[in-house]
Amino acid sequence: MTDAPLWTADDLAAATGGRLAGEARPITGASIDTRSLQPGDLFFAIRGEARDGHDFVPDALGRGAGAAVVSEVRAADLAPHGPVLAVPGEGEDPVLDAMRRLGQAARARTRAAIVAVTGSVGKTGTKEALRHVLSAQGETHASIASYNNHWGVPLTLARMPAGSRFGVFEIGMNHAAEILPLTAMVRPDVALITTVEPVHIEHFRSLSAIADAKGEIFSGLKPGGVAVINRDNPNFPRLLAHALASRAGRVVTFGEHPEADVRANRIVLRPDLSVVDATVMGIPVTYQLGTPGRHVAMNSLGVMGVVHALGADLARAALSLAALRPPVGRGERTALALKGGEAFLVDESYNANPASIRAALATLAAIETGPRGRRIAVLGDMLELGEAAERHHRELAAAVEASGIDLVFTAGPLMRHLFEALPVGRRGVACTASADLVEPVLGALRPGDAVMVKGSNSIRMGRIVEALKARYAGDPSQRAAALSAP
Repeated sequence: MTDAPLWTADDLAAATGGRLAGEARPITGASIDTRSLQPGDLFFAIRGEARDGHDFVPDALGRGAGAAVVSEVRAADLAPHGPVLAVPGEGEDPVLDAMRRLGQAARARTRAAIVAVTGSVGKTGTKEALRHVLSAQGETHASIASYNNHWGVPLTLARMPAGSRFGVFEIGMNHAAEILPLTAMVRPDVALITTVEPVHIEHFRSLSAIADAKGEIFSGLKPGGVAVINRDNPNFPRLLAHALASRAGRVVTFGEHPEADVRANRIVLRPDLSVVDATVMGIPVTYQLGTPGRHVAMNSLGVMGVVHALGADLARAALSLAALRPPVGRGERTALALKGGEAFLVDESYNANPASIRAALATLAAIETGPRGRRIAVLGDMLELGEAAERHHRELAAAVEASGIDLVFTAGPLMRHLFEALPVGRRGVACTASADLVEPVLGALRPGDAVMVKGSNSIRMGRIVEALKARYAGDPSQRAAALSAP
C-alpha cells in the first residue's frame, strides 16, 4: 500500500456534501470515540444514546484528529478548535448520515472483493478467520471487534483503503429489517450465514422469523454474487429461498450433510486444536485449526467456501488456519499460576446465547485437567430470550451433565434456574451480579482446574476474567483496578 491519505479534503466534501472550514490534516483513519482516536483520524461527531459527539470535538481535535465532521448548525462554534467539515441535513443525525455517505463512497471506489458475514452465533470468529486467511493473500480490510451495526458498518467502510484486495464485513441485527440497509451499503460479492439459533428471540415471533432476518443479507449481493449457507441448519430451506430470490449467481453450502458443497468428512477434536478432513467443491483438503472447538471447525467450512468463491488460494488458506487463535473474550486461553501448580482459563466472556454456551461447554469438556483437576463453568445470564428465557437457562443443565462439568457458578437471576436444576454436587455459588461472584470463583480455584467464563455482555462476566488474570496471570496490583471497574 502507498502512503497516500485515506481521504483528501476534496473527496470528503464530494462524498458527504460538506463544507470544510480550516485546513484538514492528512486523513489516515476514522473514529467516533476520542478514547481510541489516533492522530490523523477523521472524527465523526455522531449522537449516541447518552451523549452527543459534538461535545467531544475540541478534545478530538486536540488529540490530533485530521478534522471533525459536524452538523452545520454547530460548525461555527466548533471551528475555532480546528478543522471541521460541516455537513448539511435535517434528519435525526446529519453526521451519521454523512458517515454513511462516506462509507458508500468507499465502497464505490474500491475494487476489493467484499465478503459480508452474519449469523446467530460465530459471525465475529468467522470474520476474524476470514481476515486471517485472506491477509496472507493480499491487503485485507475487516471490521474491528464487533462493529456490525448501523454505525459500525459505515465506519468500517469509511476506514477501508482504496487499494484493499479483500474486505470482510460483519453484519449484525436484533430486529427484522436491520440487515437490509447495511448489506445494501456493503454490496458484498460473497455473503455468508454461519447459522440460525434462538438469539434475540424476544424480538421475533419464531426461529423462522430470525432466519428471515438473517436471510436479508443476500438482498445486498452484487449481481452474480455467491450466497454461502450452513447446510446442516434446520432453517436451510428458508435461507436457500432468500438466496434464490436475490441476485446471487450461485449458492454454496457447507456442513456435514452429504449434499454440502463444502463437506466435513471427519473432524478430530483435540484440547488445543482441531483437524478437519473436508471436501471443498470436490477438492479434498485437510487442515489443522489453531482454535479448538467443534463450532469453530464447522464455521471453518464456511470460511473455505468463501475462499473458493473469491477465487483465492485454498491451499494457502488451509495452511493459514493452523495459526488461527481465538479473539479475546471468544475462547482466549490463559495459564493461571496457582500455588502448587497451574490452572487453565478459557475466556468466553464476550457474549452468550443457548447455542454458544453449549458449544463452550463442549469445548471445556475436551480440555485435559491436571491431577484432581475439575472443569468449572462460570456462567452469566443470557439475555433477549423472551418468554422462554427461564426454560432456555434451565435446559442447559443437560449440556452441563453431558459435558461432564464438575462445578457451576452462576451470575444473574435467570442463571439461577440452571443452578437449581443441577445436582447439588455440581453447584458452586449463585449470585445476583458478576461482581459478587469474583471472590467465590477466585477462592474455589485449585491446581489442575480448567475454568470457562461466559455470559451476555451486560452481565459483565469479563470482570471475573480480569480478576483471575490479575491474581494468577499478571501483576497482583492489577486486581484492585479490575474489581473497581464500573
